[in-house]
Formats: sequence, structure tokens, C-alpha cells
Amino acid sequence: MLCKVPEVTLFFWIIKILCTTIGETAADFLNTNLNLGLTGTTLVMGAVLAAILVVQFRSRRYVPVVYWLAVMLISVVGTLITDNMTDNFGVSLWVSSGIFSVALAATFAAWYASEKTLSIHSIFTFKREGFYWLAVLFTFALGTATGDLVAEKLALGYWPSALIFGGIIALVAFAHAFLRLGAVLAFWIAYILTRPLGASIGDFLSQPKDAGGLNLGTLTTSAIFLVLIGAVIIYLTTTHRDQIQAASTF
Repeated sequence: MLCKVPEVTLFFWIIKILCTTIGETAADFLNTNLNLGLTGTTLVMGAVLAAILVVQFRSRRYVPVVYWLAVMLISVVGTLITDNMTDNFGVSLWVSSGIFSVALAATFAAWYASEKTLSIHSIFTFKREGFYWLAVLFTFALGTATGDLVAEKLALGYWPSALIFGGIIALVAFAHAFLRLGAVLAFWIAYILTRPLGASIGDFLSQPKDAGGLNLGTLTTSAIFLVLIGAVIIYLTTTHRDQIQAASTF
């Protein structure tokens, strides 16, 4: 198989943030409007995600629309999992952040012990793809928990939280470019941090003004970002700008 994930370019980070933002707003919209309850909504979206992942795993190459649809759905499901833990089981955001941090670290440890690499440029076997998507799921769940923790529990607000996470990502990029921070480590740190960044942006746009948002609503915000995601996917599908032609390492 060719590598099953996209090349890490500017387009990768743009669409990743768009997907993480819609994950926050779409999860809120679905939970409110499906009338299935938080657990029911999680099960329904989990089933849809499982179906898309089957298509992704059966593919022999990277297909932008399938890959990014899986990322977007994982973003939604990761948000719903964290919300379930908080709202239905009373797990504090501090505890859930710790749980998902341990789960992510364990996934990375098992992945490296088995494959001797965490590079996404090497996702060309079934096992590595399994480790990859499990890690992605935990990054979204962790990002949701830490984003809500900073924005709400620490009362910093949505926009200041977005600036904080964006600033940390900029520092990681600087450390990689000028301080010899390893590419694989820098990638995964930035990948984790884009989740709370996107969640903070989504909440800032969708939440009421008295809660610190712009009051665009979850439906409008989700629709805007869906259009943007679709436009980028069409561009990548036609130009192949983000395809890795052969397996490699960072």
C-alpha cells in the first residue's frame, strides 16, 4: 500500500483545524437536535464513524474525502465521549484530561514498541493504521477536555484560550525550525494542540454573547466550516498536493 495519510503541508493544518472546529459545533448541534440524548447521539455517530473507518482501512491509498471525513467524525465522537464523561458520569475535566493523556501515552508506547516509529509517513500497514487512528481519537478526546478546562473551568474565555493554544503551537513550530525539536514529536504536540484550538474557535463563534461568543449558533458555524472543508478537499483531490507517493520517515 501507499501511505494512507496525507503529506504534512499548510493545507493539512488548515483542514485539521477546520475539522476540529466543526467537531465541537457539530457535536453540540447533534446532541441538541437529534433528541437522542448524549449517549444515544454518541452511539449513532460512533456507528457512522465505524462505517467510514471500514472504508478507510479497505482503501489501498490515501483518498482525501474518505480520510478527512474520518477525521471530522472522530472529532465529533471525541467531543461526545468527553461530554459523556463530564455530563453523564460526573468525571471532572481534570480527571478526564489525565485519563486521555495516559491513554494517548500508552498508545504511543505500544505503537513505538511494535513499529519502532511514530512517523505518519510510515502508515502503510494495517497495524500502523490502527495505532494511528486510535492515537487520533485520543488526541481529540484529550483536546476537548483540555480546551473546555482552560476556557470554562479556568474562566479564561474562548478567544483568549484560542490565542493561548495558537501561541503554544507557534512556539512548537519555532522550536522545530530553530531549536532542533524532532519532527515527529513536534508534529504530535501540534496535532494535540490543534484540537483545543479548534474547539475554542468553534465555541467563540457559536456560543451566545453573554457566554463570550459571537452567537452565530452551532448550525451556522458548522455549515460555514463544512463549506470550507469541502472546498479544501476538492482542491486537494484535483491537485494531489498532499499525497505521499512512497513510504518514508520524517
